[in-house]
Amino acid sequence: MTDIVWQDHSLDKASRSLQKRQKPCILWFTGLSASGKSTTANAVEQKLYELGHHTYLLDGDNVRHGLNKDLGFSDSDRIENIRRIGEMAKLFADAGLIVLSAFISPFRADRKMVRDLVGAGEFIEIHMSTPLTVCEQRDPKGLYKKARRGEVKNFTGIDSAYEEPLSPEIILNTAESDIETCADTVIAYLKQNHIIHE
Repeated sequence: MTDIVWQDHSLDKASRSLQKRQKPCILWFTGLSASGKSTTANAVEQKLYELGHHTYLLDGDNVRHGLNKDLGFSDSDRIENIRRIGEMAKLFADAGLIVLSAFISPFRADRKMVRDLVGAGEFIEIHMSTPLTVCEQRDPKGLYKKARRGEVKNFTGIDSAYEEPLSPEIILNTAESDIETCADTVIAYLKQNHIIHE
């Protein structure tokens, strides 16, 4: 990689952020399948849009249709999946956006890797702590049933580990709070930490 040099440009993250009147950040929703990651991220993005903020939502299933369609669900593929997402989220943050990322992202080391890609306070880990039993009851895609029958391998929470965050910025549980309340909690955090304005 010695022949590749980072190209600086006239406009930087600070300039793009000033134009958008917001601080760029990555809202990283992590949790089991059916814990409410995508639904909550979607609700947060809608609220940010209504407040006039500039966002982009990266969703696990959607990204696997394109950028990461060559990856499976082995541990090594999961790690590469998150590495690519992290690099993409970093670029969107550099553009001055508030990035919402909804991925199971089961390994702490991978989430730390993404955190380390951006500046202090720019990675906001949101743990969707909805219990496995509730996620299994929901099972909107029927994946838990397939995993229990052995038809789906390496399924997080069943035969593949999920490492809960040790100190996330936000903890949400959609078994205890509705989506509106969860989304409001995230918006309140962003206001309190001056990422968006009151």
